[in-house]
Amino acid sequence: MKEKPPKKENAERISMTLPRSTLTQFDNMIENRGFSNRSQAITEIINKEIVEFSSQRGNAVMAGAITLFYAHSRSGLPARLARIQRDHIAEVISSLHVQLENDHTMEVILVQGPATKLRKIADELITCKGVKTGNLNLTTAILPPIHEKKPRPAKN
Repeated sequence: MKEKPPKKENAERISMTLPRSTLTQFDNMIENRGFSNRSQAITEIINKEIVEFSSQRGNAVMAGAITLFYAHSRSGLPARLARIQRDHIAEVISSLHVQLENDHTMEVILVQGPATKLRKIADELITCKGVKTGNLNLTTAILPPIHEKKPRPAKN
């Protein structure tokens, strides 16, 4: 059976008052980033703040990506990063390694779970010696269940 697309949400009109200099800078940003209009830009900014607020609240289940940049040749670092991911196998969905120039690696790790736990995992990975930089990017949308649990047949 084909799923129906989600219904379009009703929009509400709001009014804002901004200093002229702020509005000028905002309009320049809208043009440079390619937004269709002010409403689209404001919606994106508000959604970003809602996600950030939700991620700070604690136990909200979120999906996201941890991005790491590191020197692959650092003794034991790839194995340590892999061990940390295995230690959190319930939250780590997948990872992608991209080999960069000068023996550097970019790794993107897809995660899902309680926001506080994802932040803890990201901090554990980012603070490993040899990781040059990293960040965690979260969203309130989550992955659907990969496998549905089916009841086991009763034993006779």
